[in-house]
Amino acid sequence: MAEKKNSNKRRHELSVGEFYKRYRDELGLSLQGSDVGFDRFIKEPTINRPGLVLAGFYTYFAFKRIQVIGNSENSYLKNLTASQRTKQFTDLCSRKIPCIVISRGYEIPQELLKIAESKGISILKTKMISMKFINAATIRLEWDFAPITSEHGCMVDVQGIGVMVRGDSGTGKGECVLGLIERGASLVADDVVRYRSIEGRELIGTSPSMGRFHMEVRGLGIINVPRIFGVASMRVEKRLDLVVTLRSVEKTQDIERVGIRKKNYEILKIKVPHIELPVAAGRDMASLVEVAALDQKLKTFGYDSAIEFDKKLLKTIAEKRIG
Repeated sequence: MAEKKNSNKRRHELSVGEFYKRYRDELGLSLQGSDVGFDRFIKEPTINRPGLVLAGFYTYFAFKRIQVIGNSENSYLKNLTASQRTKQFTDLCSRKIPCIVISRGYEIPQELLKIAESKGISILKTKMISMKFINAATIRLEWDFAPITSEHGCMVDVQGIGVMVRGDSGTGKGECVLGLIERGASLVADDVVRYRSIEGRELIGTSPSMGRFHMEVRGLGIINVPRIFGVASMRVEKRLDLVVTLRSVEKTQDIERVGIRKKNYEILKIKVPHIELPVAAGRDMASLVEVAALDQKLKTFGYDSAIEFDKKLLKTIAEKRIG
């Protein structure tokens, strides 16, 4: 199999209708009025509270975001005269905003609802308080807007460490992963792993829906992993912590033997620890990958075996010189 990266993709907009359909239950959303604005687009993965806008300040208005009217905005509108309230709300709805969400289960007056619908804007409502809704909605929008790419390889969860096993065709990736699953690891994806960058700090890997729960083993064909090994042998998604590349012995002359020089594998501008393992007849690659994962787990707790050994070696040399 050729080691080939697909170009990364990033979503730049999400329709109001898709947002409502996808997160209606999770965010407790309901529709006040019609779905006239469901074809409008959310273009920024965060939320805005239009308090200053309702007061007439538009200089720094984040109009590409969902607008949330909470307790303070609601109280402000109620304290305006009818004509002022109509003017300020009309000005808000005249901007190219995607939609308005009313928090705390409030409903806007019918005259304001008619203004929103006349401007092609849908009014949603939720019983959540403003900050809880903003936090929950932002997390989901960040997920939707996060950059995505695909990598050729297999991903497994080895005792809490997300490992991607990659390499040339014929290096035994499938057999290695199968051996890890027999030892208690969980399969995340086989052949193609889809990665999503979360806030530019971590990569979450998953499998395309078509091939989920299945893997190909040379000579056996396609197998259903949870049917054979049980439901604990599958993970829908996992953070990537380590990349292991299997290489034939002929291509491993310059492989680091001690482990002092660290290597990284970059995906979506995020660097992940990377090691290369030589493949040869008789080597138990599953055991080696499992040890590599456990060693990486130790490193997350601040213990690096190679550095610790180097320190002991330098200390021994220094003591002999003094002696």
